[in-house]
Amino acid sequence: MDHEMTYGSDYKYIPATSIGSGVGMNVLPDVYCYTIQIVNICLVGHPDGSDFVLVDTGMPNSANEIISVVEDRFGINSRPRAILLTHGHFDHVGSIIELVNHWNIPVYAHELELPYLTGKRSYPKPDPTVEGGMVAKLSSLFPNEPIDLGSHVKLLPSNGNVPFLPEFRWIHTPGHTPGHVSFFRETDRLLIAGDAFITVRQDALLKVISQEQEISGPPRYFTTDWGQAWESVKKLAALNPEEAVTGHGLPISGPLLTNGLQKLAAEFNHLAIPDYGRYVNKNSH
Repeated sequence: MDHEMTYGSDYKYIPATSIGSGVGMNVLPDVYCYTIQIVNICLVGHPDGSDFVLVDTGMPNSANEIISVVEDRFGINSRPRAILLTHGHFDHVGSIIELVNHWNIPVYAHELELPYLTGKRSYPKPDPTVEGGMVAKLSSLFPNEPIDLGSHVKLLPSNGNVPFLPEFRWIHTPGHTPGHVSFFRETDRLLIAGDAFITVRQDALLKVISQEQEISGPPRYFTTDWGQAWESVKKLAALNPEEAVTGHGLPISGPLLTNGLQKLAAEFNHLAIPDYGRYVNKNSH
């Protein structure tokens, strides 16, 4: 790793020049966020123990980097108890096959994501015609094919419990994908939101590079149901999270999170839903 950063409940802003690929943050003592190119993975568990999980697995060809991050934090030959997936897009499962083979551990996901994780169905193609910046226009290059985890993938428990994380519950937050989920811990109001909302305009190349922080809707080029996406943001805003780790962009807390998320929930039709695009239903506005 290049270097590590920390922040607590008084976190306000981290300059964009200090964040980027290969950088890790201690969000809380037992929550570590690490950025791989354009996407975040999350390790949940105290670093002085062996009971931890990995949330999402980043970009393709980053398995060795993730293994190194895990061993730096938890010790040589350590491995998570499981991998939890917010969803199965390529930038969240890019290294999962190699990691599962290396660690021989289960993967948990929502039932509606299973077709994309067992080789049965491809995601809808990304939309390069959607309103947005350069990343959106290049999105036709992004893979949408399924992966096949076979018997390694298991369903998240239907009662909302999260395997190996007894203080957390999972929340179905569809819209970006049918089976997208977020993870929430009531005790400290920590939210791992995946791509239900993010803290950078992921469709705009300059903002991705600078990591200019702003609470935004899910990545436009891969979101196929904007009505569901809006309802998911409302659901997460109602939780009143105090800390949030998202799939893209910097972790966020305090008034920036509270005010930004409430504003997004109230004005999602103006702030998040594109004016045009293949998956834009004007009734969502």
